Amino acid sequence: MTKQIVEPLGPGLTRIWDVSETILDTHTDFQHVVIGRTAQGITLFCDDERQSTEQSQLVYHEALMVPALLLADQVRNVLVVGSSEGVASQLAVAHGAGLVHHVDIDHLAVRACAEHLPYGYTPAELAEAERGEGRVRVHYRDGFDFLATTRTRYDVVVIDLPDENTDEQAQHNRLYETGFLRSCAAVLAPGGVVTCQAGCPTLWRNDTLLAAWRRFTEVFGTVVYFGSDEHEWAFLSGRTDVVADPVGAMTTRLTAGTGYRPASIDAETLRGCTVPPYSVRASGPR
Repeated sequence: MTKQIVEPLGPGLTRIWDVSETILDTHTDFQHVVIGRTAQGITLFCDDERQSTEQSQLVYHEALMVPALLLADQVRNVLVVGSSEGVASQLAVAHGAGLVHHVDIDHLAVRACAEHLPYGYTPAELAEAERGEGRVRVHYRDGFDFLATTRTRYDVVVIDLPDENTDEQAQHNRLYETGFLRSCAAVLAPGGVVTCQAGCPTLWRNDTLLAAWRRFTEVFGTVVYFGSDEHEWAFLSGRTDVVADPVGAMTTRLTAGTGYRPASIDAETLRGCTVPPYSVRASGPR
C-alpha cells in the first residue's frame, strides 16, 4: 500500500513523496527514521525530511566530499560527523585516507542504514568499524564531546547533518553554529579543511545558506562554495589560512587524477559550481 511522506521545504512549502513500500519505520532516541521505496529507489527519511535516495546519493555525497578532498593539502586523517549512511567515510577511504573517525550520536539510525540501504556501509563493514578495525572507526557520540577529547589532527572534517531548521528542540542545529565550526577548525592539521552541507541556494529557501556563509567567512580565511548542478544543495569548505587561488589548485589536483575519481564532478563542474549566487556574495565577504 502506498503511503505519503510530506516533506517540509520552507514556510508554506512542502514536497510529497509517494512511498510504495515501507522497509523500516522506527523512532530512535533522536529522530523518526523511515526507509522506503520511492520513484528514486530506496530512500532514507529522518523526521519526514529526505536525507538520501538510491538515485541521487552519489551526486550528493560527491558534492559534499570532493571539493574538500581537493582543497586539503593532503588527506590522511578524516573526521565525519553525522552522515549515517557511511558513504562519506567510504569516499574518504577511496581518496586515500588512512584513518576515518565517523562520529554519529544515533547508533540505531546508522545500523538501520547499513542493514537496509543498498549504498554506504554493509552490516559487515559497519561491524568492523564499530570494533575499531580497518581504516574506518565508528564512534556513537555527540560531536561536541568527541571534538573536546580527540587528540587526532584531521586533514578534512565533514559535517553532514539534516538541514538546519527553526525547531528549538532539534539537537543537530547546534552543530551548525559558529562555536562548533571553531571547534572543528581547532582540530585541523595544517592545510586542513572543514566542509559542511550548507542549505539550498533557491531564493525562497536560502536562509540556511546565508547563515552558513556568514559563519564560514567569519571563521575561515578561505571559503569555497560548491552548488551542486544536479542536486538542490550547496556546500561550503573552509581553510583557516588564505589560499590565493583555491579553485585553481583544486582543479589542478582533480585533473592530475590522483586519489578518488568522481563520477559526477570534472574540471568544468568545479569552475561552474564554485561561484556563489549573487544573493550570497552580496550578503557578506567572499
